[in-house]
Amino acid sequence: MDPFLIDSIGYAALVINLYSMSTKGEYKLRLISLIANIGYIVYGALLSAPPIIIGCTIAVLLHGYHIRRLRINKHSND
Repeated sequence: MDPFLIDSIGYAALVINLYSMSTKGEYKLRLISLIANIGYIVYGALLSAPPIIIGCTIAVLLHGYHIRRLRINKHSND
């Protein structure tokens, strides 16, 4: 695969991750961070970099858990 395309995926994930840090609200931050980490997993897979894949997979699971918890709490408060 073209190295420029691989780097572009990594930079796109970085931009999404940085954007997530500028958002207000835990739900939105976690959702956008989850999307960024999925991008990092793709990037890590294309680079054959297990540390990136493992770390970001753990982050996706943690963000997913907290998003689910936030949605459950929101529905129980309605």
